[in-house]
Amino acid sequence: MTTEPPAVRRASSVGRGPKMRAAVLAATLAELAERGYAALTIENVARRAGVHKTTIYRRWEDCERLVVDALTDHVAVEVPIPDTGAIETDLREHARALVRWLTSPIGRAIMAATLSDATRVPELADVNRRYFDDRFQRAEPVIAGAIARGELPADTDPAELVKAMIAPIYLRFLVTAETIDETTADQAAQAALAVARAGLLRASAARHEG
Repeated sequence: MTTEPPAVRRASSVGRGPKMRAAVLAATLAELAERGYAALTIENVARRAGVHKTTIYRRWEDCERLVVDALTDHVAVEVPIPDTGAIETDLREHARALVRWLTSPIGRAIMAATLSDATRVPELADVNRRYFDDRFQRAEPVIAGAIARGELPADTDPAELVKAMIAPIYLRFLVTAETIDETTADQAAQAALAVARAGLLRASAARHEG
């Protein structure tokens, strides 16, 4: 009596719908954390996910797009953009979630992997740009709501507000190697809100023209 090879059994159990997508994205994050972006291959992701590599290529044409989807999906869950009805609370909860993720085992592993490859893999710059573009777009309706409630100036730029909030967190975590915690998050959120309310985070002329 013969049995199917393990890889075949796994592939059939994963299927081709949402379950397959989740398995592939989880495998991508695991490979990224363990090996770094430079060593990431579709073949290794497929093997870890238990699918055929052609299944991955049908949805993602290269590693760059695969990593962007894996990161955006993962961080969207782990670091959601809150919409509580009060911008002060939204920013504080967003900043706290970011700190929790950055200091978690998976967050640390992913940041270490991407940073170690950043100087020798040009594609990572585009991955980071597309990842943050997604984060800024997710923040737009929340900022629009705050503007409509009169909590922020009418021309506040959502991307600039998010950048102002996350910048001191990333600075301490990646550059000065300081401990980051809820206090760090709260201070970053308060500072960004104060700058925005002072009218210093206005949408650029280019955005208005576009």
